[in-house]
Amino acid sequence: MSTRHRAAVLGSPIAHSLSPVLHRAAYEALGLTDRSYDRFEVDETDLPGFMNELDDSWAGLSLTMPLKRAIIPLLDEVSDTAAAVEAVNTVVFTEDGRRVGDNTDIPGMIAALREHGVEKVDHAAVLGAGATASSAVAALSRICTGPVTAYVRTHTRAEEMRGWGARLGVEVHTADWAEAGHAFDAPLVIATTPAGATDPLVPYIPDRPGTLFDVLYDPWPTPLAAAWAEQGGGVVGGLDLLVHQAALQVEQMTGVGPAPLAVMRAAGERASAEG
Repeated sequence: MSTRHRAAVLGSPIAHSLSPVLHRAAYEALGLTDRSYDRFEVDETDLPGFMNELDDSWAGLSLTMPLKRAIIPLLDEVSDTAAAVEAVNTVVFTEDGRRVGDNTDIPGMIAALREHGVEKVDHAAVLGAGATASSAVAALSRICTGPVTAYVRTHTRAEEMRGWGARLGVEVHTADWAEAGHAFDAPLVIATTPAGATDPLVPYIPDRPGTLFDVLYDPWPTPLAAAWAEQGGGVVGGLDLLVHQAALQVEQMTGVGPAPLAVMRAAGERASAEG
């Protein structure tokens, strides 16, 4: 029997993270009473030291900002999915002590969209250009048959997004953030920006919007998501993504599945409502 029973989410800031709520709910539903899942405030400077202190009781880690790229040099192996976007949000410790990185954001995005009836689109838009945006391009490489337009703030970010497109086989065009209102003409818009960034875009929502995937979950709904829903558009939220990517993490870290999606979602909704 494995002695690896500990897991946690790392990031900065981390106090708001719902990951412990979701993972613990899954452990309880699956009868994994010996498992624990915590959160630790860790930034890029702290990360190497934290990793060096881990012993063989650890089964896995979840990584959030700003650690998804910083973790990569500290791993023994990285999955093709994670390597494609240079972003790791999941680390699994094998029985022989190897540290293997993966990215469950990408399949999590696809699963969340599918759950809301979005299987294929002929073009799409991405707001933002960080690690989550690169994961969005990777997800779109599997469901978008045409071009993707990324709305970004800097020339450097524009080059990065076009580079992700080239690497992932997606035709990525870039436009200045000042033109972001035009994103809403697409049948699928994925917003990967920090809280507040898309608030000024609310007036640009069209009469018949398509689907908005806003990866934020705190605060929720965002002003954009709320206005989008009022206009009759489909909305996929950050909790949808969080639940699906966490379910995949639970399965990888415990070797037990399928993860109880409904239980995890209910736990996340309760925690969000309680603030």
